[in-house]
Amino acid sequence: MRIACVGGGPAGLYFALLLKLREPQHDITVFERTAPGVARGWGVVFWGDLLEKLYGADPESAREIEQASFGWNKMVLGVRDEQVLFAASRGYGIRRQRLLEILARRAQAVGVHVEFDHEVTSASQLPECDLIVASDGVNSRIRDETKGFQTDVQVGKNKYIWLGTDKIFNSFAMHYAQTDSGWIWVGAHPHGAQSSTFVVECRAETWAALGFDTMPHEDCLARLEKIFEGPLDGHQLIGQTSSGANAQWLNFRTVTNKHWQDGKIVLAGDAAHTTHFSIGSGTKLAIEDGIALADNVRRHGEVQQALEAYERERQAATTGPQIAARLSARWYEDVDRYIGLQPRQFATLRRRRRSPLLPYLPPRLAYWLYPTSREIPGGRRLGSWAARTVVKAYNRLHVAR
Repeated sequence: MRIACVGGGPAGLYFALLLKLREPQHDITVFERTAPGVARGWGVVFWGDLLEKLYGADPESAREIEQASFGWNKMVLGVRDEQVLFAASRGYGIRRQRLLEILARRAQAVGVHVEFDHEVTSASQLPECDLIVASDGVNSRIRDETKGFQTDVQVGKNKYIWLGTDKIFNSFAMHYAQTDSGWIWVGAHPHGAQSSTFVVECRAETWAALGFDTMPHEDCLARLEKIFEGPLDGHQLIGQTSSGANAQWLNFRTVTNKHWQDGKIVLAGDAAHTTHFSIGSGTKLAIEDGIALADNVRRHGEVQQALEAYERERQAATTGPQIAARLSARWYEDVDRYIGLQPRQFATLRRRRRSPLLPYLPPRLAYWLYPTSREIPGGRRLGSWAARTVVKAYNRLHVAR
């Protein structure tokens, strides 16, 4: 087959690499709009389960990715001058640019054509193909010109900015800072030998009251350095990416699609789905899309059958993470509801932020239910029963009023 992948992100590159590796007879081209070595953003995170899948799919690129990554197994949460330390599942950070370099070089080594500096804004610009993979990101133009996908985009309430810093964090760190205009927080993790990722988030009202809506980029970085002077420990923030563009304040966009395939066009990665960055699953899901798409193309002799099977498989696999991501995003939008707790209580509920019951429970009661369900034999069932009972009672009282 002749295959075109629009977008050189993890989903498109990994699909092209795996399919060409298994079935060299295909003619596969990846079209990437940026130059070699240029990537948007800083570090991305993934977890040990993805690393196992990478080794299972292509050990050579997996070894490079692991060697280029920085791992951690603990998390630190800081609020009101107190730090809470707790164990975490094995996590990894890698500079996004480095990840894409590894995948692109490996894909080229097995025979994939990668055309950098080649922007594709419409499927009509592509040569005649048997299959078009739209892996061109959250703002996918290939997807948006095709009505059959029935795309839905929900815009989050909070503001965030994706920055770097020359401080090397040795764990995944969350720090919450109180200002006269409200709370603002950061998630930081190492991604290289010389820098870390630094994602700042706050409510839109806080963002505007702090002046970030009109503040020049350099002044914004200086203000954030002052707010987070404790976690940064004298280090600076870096706002300019490898593309030369300044980082921008954004609202997270949650993308879903009723269909992932239309004719010979199929969606992968952020073009198909997005999950809020607070659950750290975007890169994982994109690479898993690439694995599943390559497997289904190999398994089925007919393109339409392959795409339908891929759609069923990946829609089922991404439903849970997307629900968890929406609940996590909502927790951060309602962070003022929980920030009055003691730091350890606050940290506990942050870890439970994906629970659908949490928004309906008084925070202190929710904290009580969580340790109970963990520490008392049979308490997990007791906690679930108690939580459901409280929610029903709360809803009845709310309706009565």
